[in-house]
Amino acid sequence: MFKNSYFNRKLHSLLGVIPVGFFLIEHLLTNYSAFKGGHAGFLEHVEWLHSLPLVLALEIFGIWIPLAYHAIYGLYVAYTARNNVTNYGYFRNQMFFLQRVTGVITFLFVAWHFFETRFQIAIGAVAQEEIGIQMHHIASNPVNFVLYCIGIVAAVFHFSNGMWSFLVSWGVTVGPRAQRVSTYVWMGVFVIMSVMFIMALSAFVNPEFGQLPDMASH
Repeated sequence: MFKNSYFNRKLHSLLGVIPVGFFLIEHLLTNYSAFKGGHAGFLEHVEWLHSLPLVLALEIFGIWIPLAYHAIYGLYVAYTARNNVTNYGYFRNQMFFLQRVTGVITFLFVAWHFFETRFQIAIGAVAQEEIGIQMHHIASNPVNFVLYCIGIVAAVFHFSNGMWSFLVSWGVTVGPRAQRVSTYVWMGVFVIMSVMFIMALSAFVNPEFGQLPDMASH
């Protein structure tokens, strides 16, 4: 299946940024609207996304198929990869290892999150406008909250450290100084995005999300 290693690695790397990375950032902004705008503000973002033309095709071909390829090939890499301290040094070798571990955690988390949210909407178990209520039920459970925090941090680390690797492998950061600066930048992105995601998750715990808002008064 993965005979052409170079091509698959390049495609895997590219899809991790476009569109999977963009999807993660969009997901962050949508969920962060729960913290900034409350339930009504969150639903406005959700409704805007679902009002986009050909939204189902966009989801299938622009998100889920690229995400599935990135995840499946990533699991293959995680299973077959071996750390190389000689070539990469201790710190970067640890980042290589964590990239694989967080990739597996992210895969499990995304599958779980998808089942509890988008899949429930697709089968009609949860109405689109009730997604905030569904997230309230999920986030209000202490065990789920902790597991979501672990999944969020893993996903954001995987993206941020993956961006460092992407810039190296695509010849953007070619020297030691550029790669060192890139490390600081993407670790900063990791911290900021993680905090914003957890703030959004904390917002869903608010009892306000336990019922539909009065959109007319918003």
